[in-house]
Amino acid sequence: MEENVKKNVDETWKNQVEKEKMNASTKQEAYHQPTFTIFLSSLTMQAMIATGKLQNPVTGKSEKNMEQARFLIDTIEIISEKTKGNLTKEEQDLLNESLYNLRMIYVQEKNKA
Repeated sequence: MEENVKKNVDETWKNQVEKEKMNASTKQEAYHQPTFTIFLSSLTMQAMIATGKLQNPVTGKSEKNMEQARFLIDTIEIISEKTKGNLTKEEQDLLNESLYNLRMIYVQEKNKA
């Protein structure tokens, strides 16, 4: 039973995405295909917001949540470990640079407290 539900959800998702692609094509709008770089950039931006280095786009304020920042940095580290040998040089460089910068920002912000 659970397998049938999962397959239905997967098919529904695929159908919805195809519908959105077709609508974008018909309206001559861009359909933004997700990439590893966009995914990593999203996590990095969330971590930057959590350290207070960037404003929260919802509230327009700088808000620190160092526990959330640490969780996101740890998540990116897991991604780094799990993708070893499967990334392009550019993707690996971006991942390494993001982790290094986030770790340095995290330490600086924790030392301020």
